[in-house]
Amino acid sequence: MHQEGESPHAAAPGPVPPSTRLLDEIRQLGRALRRLFGAQMELLAAELGLARSAISWMLLAALAATVAGVGFSLTVVGLIGVLLVKWLGSWAWALLLLAALQLLFLLGAIALFRRGMHWMSLPATRSEWSAMMRDSARKVAAGTTSQAAADAPGESRRDEDRA
Repeated sequence: MHQEGESPHAAAPGPVPPSTRLLDEIRQLGRALRRLFGAQMELLAAELGLARSAISWMLLAALAATVAGVGFSLTVVGLIGVLLVKWLGSWAWALLLLAALQLLFLLGAIALFRRGMHWMSLPATRSEWSAMMRDSARKVAAGTTSQAAADAPGESRRDEDRA
């Protein structure tokens, strides 16, 4: 079995040093992290592609909704005009009243838009921020004046020591 001169322990591999096992485990961890983050990046790329496609479909749906909304509103305005003609008995008065109704609707939409623009300026946040800044500035000013008052006697003693 064994040749002479060879010990039975020489044929068996020796124990692996702990530093080699640690390096192998670190390499395995690196490969596993690379696979994990690679899969995450593939998922992110797929979702970004889906989002890009969804944006196109959303814009197309918004265009279709706008066209349908304009068509519907024109039909409703036409029906209201016909009803006003029957009620008032005059096309001129019906169109004038319809124009006044549309003007009121336009002014209401403008007022709502202006209110929304005011809300977008974050008035409560701005007032809280400015109050916080004023309070901080007041504390800093009070801190420097109290520190200056506390330092003043010490400075006068130092000046006396120098003289």
